[in-house]
Amino acid sequence: MDRRSFNKIVASGALNGTLVGTLAGSATPAAAKPRYNGPNVVLIRFGGGVRRRETIDPDHTYAPFLRHVLAKRGVLIPNVTIAQLDGVDTSHAEGTLNILTGRYLAYRDTGSKFFEDRLEPTQPTLFEYLRSEFDIPFHQALLVNGEDRPQEEFFTYGVHRHYGIKHRSELLSLHRFKLFKFASILKEGKASETELVEAQKQYDKLIAVDKREFAPRQSAKLEEFWANWREHYGDSGFKNPRGDRLLTALALRAISELQPRLLMINYQDPDYVHWGNASHYTRAIAIIDEGISQLVKATDADPFYRGRTVFVITPDCGRDNNPLLNIDFQHHFNTRSAHETWALVAGPGIERAKILDKPIDQSAITKTVAAVMGFHAREAEGLAISEIFT
Repeated sequence: MDRRSFNKIVASGALNGTLVGTLAGSATPAAAKPRYNGPNVVLIRFGGGVRRRETIDPDHTYAPFLRHVLAKRGVLIPNVTIAQLDGVDTSHAEGTLNILTGRYLAYRDTGSKFFEDRLEPTQPTLFEYLRSEFDIPFHQALLVNGEDRPQEEFFTYGVHRHYGIKHRSELLSLHRFKLFKFASILKEGKASETELVEAQKQYDKLIAVDKREFAPRQSAKLEEFWANWREHYGDSGFKNPRGDRLLTALALRAISELQPRLLMINYQDPDYVHWGNASHYTRAIAIIDEGISQLVKATDADPFYRGRTVFVITPDCGRDNNPLLNIDFQHHFNTRSAHETWALVAGPGIERAKILDKPIDQSAITKTVAAVMGFHAREAEGLAISEIFT
């Protein structure tokens, strides 16, 4: 059964206990899952592709909070690499899926356009592993995405037959807010006829990005979240933050209102350096660093998170120089530096003020998050980074 057929069955309400068991590989309903009592994890994709020099080099960093403050509270791993394998691309979607699944090439193309990946996981994601083992509601497994990467809306769940949609995460993004906003405008029916026609047009355009049956539907908690966001910022789009500041604002509000156990934030703005302006890149790194500082401050102040939250921060890919054009900071040419990343892990149960000076493969991040939270990432490759634990 393919993904779309499965989703249609779920959406129609036709799944009874026997059919759920059959689709999950078991003829009997699963036993009640235990409550989750482990640490919270904030997984941050220091995204858009960054070099070690501008991020973790202590003398050249544009992320001073990360390098000089947070690193003292955890373990800095300066030598993380993306494996040099046939078919492995050093890009954002692929790198993010490497982190989420712990497997290289663990995706399939669902119809990419030029310069726009449209990949979905073929292996379970961290969210699916977590929610398959513990009684955690949808809204406490959250993915926060950038506003101009709707292709990453597909990362909430994979197509592995033993996991999938029933263990999915919820998603916060400007794309999802717009879906909520235009659906609300149409439902309220208070706008002018012209405005209603335009709202329907925009809603249909957004839905066309992701036509999966479950795609626009979110839990009641998320509906309430978006209603509060809309009340605060309105419909214009001129009042809410944009770019990576938007992701920080969404994550901070989620921490306050939804209390996610596993929160992944996919920062992305350093990628604007593709157009050749290095200051866009370095400023974007500084904005992510400011966001991390705000998130750490928020979790330190919140009793639900204070003393029980682990931060795992790592890039999607590295960067290099373009051998064909005089433009620095590229990553699509499969050179060595595009495969070079890093990681920082900080929180309870993690060593403090330590630099782990050994090579680590990017796929190990998944197993490490699983070890922190106490679940099994069965299909992930590699091993957890055992040297970081106290």
